Amino acid sequence: EVQLVESGGGLVQPGGSLRLSCAAYGYSYSAYYMGWFRMAPGKELEGVAAIESDGSTSYADSVKGRFTISQDNAKNTLYLQMNSLKPEDTAIYYCAASWIRITNILDPSNYGHWGQGTQVTVSS
Repeated sequence: EVQLVESGGGLVQPGGSLRLSCAAYGYSYSAYYMGWFRMAPGKELEGVAAIESDGSTSYADSVKGRFTISQDNAKNTLYLQMNSLKPEDTAIYYCAASWIRITNILDPSNYGHWGQGTQVTVSS
């Protein structure tokens, strides 16, 4: 059974940085896609960043230039480096994985495996 476990969330001041991690367990071959998604209070789940098995990345416009997604295949871990954080980045962040081919890799409905989420709060 695939398990995804996020860590690294917390409280940070505006302009600060955080790095989220997502450790993946229980699979025999790498996912085609892995991504970070977030749900802010009163808003729908949205795609933040995603990475394909060939290393290609995609980002939501709201985080381009501030967030970086990466993965360490040797450690089966996905990362999200978040810099220049803003209060509007406050949300629960989830990692997700897909082992089927999808077209829109930032669409959360295309992912079948999810972690439990980690809270990120940006506030002074």
